[in-house]
Amino acid sequence: MAMDRFPAEERGRIERTFAALRPRGVDPIFVANRNEALANILARIPKGANVAHGSSTTLTQVGFVEYMRRPDSGYRYLNAEWTKEHDPANRARLRARLTMEADFYLGSVQAICETGEVIAADAGGSRQVGYVYGPPHVIWAAGTNKLVPTVEAGLRRLREVALPLEDRRMKDAGAPGSSIGKIVIYERERPGRISLVLVGEALGF
Repeated sequence: MAMDRFPAEERGRIERTFAALRPRGVDPIFVANRNEALANILARIPKGANVAHGSSTTLTQVGFVEYMRRPDSGYRYLNAEWTKEHDPANRARLRARLTMEADFYLGSVQAICETGEVIAADAGGSRQVGYVYGPPHVIWAAGTNKLVPTVEAGLRRLREVALPLEDRRMKDAGAPGSSIGKIVIYERERPGRISLVLVGEALGF
């Protein structure tokens, strides 16, 4: 029902993508907007769970980061713990350890292919650590703007769309900018570990 407002061509893209993701071990669900995305994500995470996330404009836009920062969220918010450490070396070690201890690790990706592959990249690779190995549950949130037909189109999107926008965001925040340091193409995952919440809006980069 959430897809009824989309043109037939767009619905077809989503359905093809979901049909390709499921045999690869990724469990996808479509939600209409960012409010439904937040509700769906929170419903997947039991109260009391250890929760961590990577840097993600999408998670900020759907309200997840703000929710996690609430004292009454009901979760152990691991990001709040490692960000309190001021020594850079200790902070990096603590972040890595807490990422591995998370029950749920969340973030986004740069491209979701209709053929079932998912493409994600970072400058340093900190998000990919949680996605690739460690936490028993991973949740990706992404807008429909990240759907692409093929891996080749996904890599182009990463370099020509996502990177320039992220680079501008970083510079606007006073940082030197961004770059692509690590690229991971997710081909297959053990069933039950990774979920994708696809939002019927343009979100993130």
